[in-house]
Amino acid sequence: MKLLRQITIILSFAFLGEILNKLVGIPIPGNILGMFLLLLSLLTGIVKLQQIEETSRFLLDHMAVLFVPAGVGLISVIGIIKDTWWILLLIAVSTTFLVMSVTGLVVKYTRR
Repeated sequence: MKLLRQITIILSFAFLGEILNKLVGIPIPGNILGMFLLLLSLLTGIVKLQQIEETSRFLLDHMAVLFVPAGVGLISVIGIIKDTWWILLLIAVSTTFLVMSVTGLVVKYTRR
């Protein structure tokens, strides 16, 4: 029952984000809005970390498996991306390094 409550809390915020996205029409995916709302709720104490910690840890531990459907989905559009795969690879690699660099700088300056 505890895990069901934790999953319900997490999915409720994802659903709330989807509703907010449809109502307001901002160009941010609903699931991202939902996770941002969950973050705000955690920071303000509306939701306690203990209320979602176990399920969150499970999802983080198994995140690699959750990306498999997206990878398989790429196979269905291989005909579309076969001419531009190198551009997509360049974008993926460069943005990965950009995110790593910005994260490193943020950690460096916040640790002072």
